[in-house]
Amino acid sequence: MESQDIFDRGNWGSKVAFVFAASGSAIGLGSIWRFPIMVGLNGGAIFVLCYLLSVFFIGLTVLLAELAIGRHSQKNLVGAMKLIKPGTPWKGVGYMGIITGVFILSYYSVVAGWAVGYLYKTITGAFRGEVTWQASDSLFRSFAADPLAVVICLFIIIVITTFVISKGVKGGIERWSKILMPVLFALIIILSIRAVTLPGSGTGLTFYLKPDFSGFNLNVLFYAVGQAFFSLSLGMGTMTVYGSYITKKENLVSSAGWVCFSTTLVALLAGIIIFPTLFHSLQLTPEQFKQEFEVSTGLMFQAFPIIISKMPGGYIFGIMFFILLLIAALTSTISMLEVPTSYLVDEKKWKRKNAAIVIGSIAFVLGIPSALSNGGVRFLTKANFMVIMDLVFGNIMLAVGGVLICLFIAYSWKVRNSLKEISIGSKSYKLTALWAFNIKYLAPAAVILIIVFIVIKNIL
Repeated sequence: MESQDIFDRGNWGSKVAFVFAASGSAIGLGSIWRFPIMVGLNGGAIFVLCYLLSVFFIGLTVLLAELAIGRHSQKNLVGAMKLIKPGTPWKGVGYMGIITGVFILSYYSVVAGWAVGYLYKTITGAFRGEVTWQASDSLFRSFAADPLAVVICLFIIIVITTFVISKGVKGGIERWSKILMPVLFALIIILSIRAVTLPGSGTGLTFYLKPDFSGFNLNVLFYAVGQAFFSLSLGMGTMTVYGSYITKKENLVSSAGWVCFSTTLVALLAGIIIFPTLFHSLQLTPEQFKQEFEVSTGLMFQAFPIIISKMPGGYIFGIMFFILLLIAALTSTISMLEVPTSYLVDEKKWKRKNAAIVIGSIAFVLGIPSALSNGGVRFLTKANFMVIMDLVFGNIMLAVGGVLICLFIAYSWKVRNSLKEISIGSKSYKLTALWAFNIKYLAPAAVILIIVFIVIKNIL
């Protein structure tokens, strides 16, 4: 039994299992928490348009590339690079992905911990009766500034994530994802329907869905590409690992397509929930919103209690929603922890349980500064520590990782070899020429230019 624990990597039980697990990784808080924040900070609908184009032309391209690398090698990104191009520096891309994933896990788990706190608040009746924006905003800020509460919530998330990862693919990741992701979809659809029926929701929908092209700039484009990478879990080896658990009989193209579709759908629905609710509560015009409203990292937690308080049976519905939001967050933290865990299992022959505990402990320690940077510790708050972590690791490092994966496919492993892997189970793939052009030229060139721009603007 011990040798099986070390060496048996496992596989997805079916294509549906993979799509739910990968979608859970991609959806999580990346689509529900982070996407509306990026929309609010970057001009509304023009960002949404750039995001959709980024997902189609760049995100889907890189996702398919990562899945092909993973299934071909049956290894994590480090092991895949060693297998395909032994004795070369390409394995460094895998190590970079592991480091990036651990740092993202550290601050992402803080936000996931907020879901734990809000579940508790909902159960104890904090959102009974009419909830105004001012009341919801004040409640979030006081909660996020409570150092003991946020660190305890962070610890709870890390413990649950470590437990699930220690159970492996079928017993852990697959079992949770297959049951809970469909329920999350249903709840988000119900919430979005309620949001668009609120008085004044049309103004919010205009901000969210009617692009103002005068607001377009490279900054918007960079964050749109960064959000595509973040929401699809690209650039750090997550989808390479998930691809390594896919059997040869599965269709990689349709699997990648379903993951992109489900992730994008949930992101769009999250925005439909947030912005009509905001404009209903604040009674602002889109122009006033852009000029006066400060978008915070707690945007989702500030807006959701308002709409829940306006729904029949809101107390029960709120409990259900925050339970499912917690699960959505966990499907992402699980995928992030799986990357370094699979490396230690594959390359260092660690027991899965031991690997998960060690990496989980490191992520917890690294996450404490982020947990304390929303009012808990003044100098961390003043320095916008979590925002900086998200810029560096959630945007720049993911984009760099994506570029390097494109270059590896295009100029080292070669497009023809990756297309051979993609064609296994996907013989009807009609867009090979477009995918080849994107992976060789469009994706790396676009992302490199945007990275240079954002580094010059924000760092130099």
